[in-house]
Amino acid sequence: MAQDTTAKSGKAMPATPLLDQLESGPWPSFVTGLKRLAESEDKQYAPMMKDLLGQLEHSYETRKGYWKGGTVGVRGYGAGIIPRFSEVREKFPESSEFHTFRVQPPAGMHYDTATMRKLCDIWEKYGSGLIAFHGQSGDIMFQGIKTENVQPAFDAFNEIGFDLGGAGAGVRTSMSCVGAARCEQSCYNEQKAHRMMINSLLEEMHRPALPYKFKFKFSGCANDCVNASHRSDFAVLGTWADDMQVDQDEFKKAVKQRGRKEIIDQVINMCPTRALSLNDDDTIDVDNKSCVRCMHCINVLTKALKPGKVRGATVLAGGKRSLKIGDLMGTVLVPFMRLETDEDYEKLVDLGRKVLEFWAENALDHERLGEMIERIGLVNFLDGIGLEPDANMVIHPRTSSYVRLDGWDEEVEKWKARQAAKAPKAVAAE
Repeated sequence: MAQDTTAKSGKAMPATPLLDQLESGPWPSFVTGLKRLAESEDKQYAPMMKDLLGQLEHSYETRKGYWKGGTVGVRGYGAGIIPRFSEVREKFPESSEFHTFRVQPPAGMHYDTATMRKLCDIWEKYGSGLIAFHGQSGDIMFQGIKTENVQPAFDAFNEIGFDLGGAGAGVRTSMSCVGAARCEQSCYNEQKAHRMMINSLLEEMHRPALPYKFKFKFSGCANDCVNASHRSDFAVLGTWADDMQVDQDEFKKAVKQRGRKEIIDQVINMCPTRALSLNDDDTIDVDNKSCVRCMHCINVLTKALKPGKVRGATVLAGGKRSLKIGDLMGTVLVPFMRLETDEDYEKLVDLGRKVLEFWAENALDHERLGEMIERIGLVNFLDGIGLEPDANMVIHPRTSSYVRLDGWDEEVEKWKARQAAKAPKAVAAE
């Protein structure tokens, strides 16, 4: 259990000339936060933070990291705790163990102050007091705890309703944007999609047994505030299927306030597909067939322009940062999926599970979803998860003269045969 929080450490602050340089710039430094914790003599974690500063300074001097992994966990879980054991424990004994808790945040990262105080109190009692809101996978990162305190800390977090997140070769903690709670651009219920997806996959998160990590992320619009399209294997981005909503009176006010030149420079000419045009009477025309839902004009003129009324989401797969074949953006799986009823959200969850299971069965060791798609081909992947290629996945067919066209007619006939085979089933279902 944790030591008496009133005990004095009697340990002097280490000299940190190299770390001190990181506080000299114009921006806030993590070093200042570490020092603040280390100087809290009335806290039980002060000795740990002092030795942590000493070890970090030693790493900067030698240009080498001294943390190694191991096995640390809680009863019934195979993931969620990141073990960190020091290789220089003789020199810095108080920070010899500095494990990290990955804890799932509320969907949309909604907290009240009472809950945050409870989280901080638990970590001050059992850990180092050092918390990061949030890691790249969305977890609350509780950094710095000894092995003996891991189980009591988890029990305390669990008692107030929090669970461990993902780590290792399994489903990772998901992220969803703040959504309709604070953002008028939201096109579906991000928190509902987030919770339904993860609640159906908790086994794969807590007891990882996959080829590598797998991430779900949910953004309410193409602004993609949680970086879903390029930082997750399964990305759900809000969009709309009908015409953009335009309030011409509000648009005229904006032209009058900002001037035609600014509107032309900052809105009309910034449209990537030239879908906007400014009329002589200070109204705007939108070529909705050319609009790619990039959100720029809506962001600049929020009162005048809004997403359409037929809202839903685009589903993409395969986004990730560099590993074997470099950075990848998500590839469109479903151009538009209506998300209104419980049944709609269940279909989304079912698609997510199909993608995960196909990847789990066919991926190589340490291979992300996007890399597997690159290896086996998109057509094979779509066939494996039971999705037909959709013409809306591309803007237009290839125009290169070097593309062979022979064999296209046969492929069209195959496609027609597949559609005909599905038709009787659809009629029977009706």
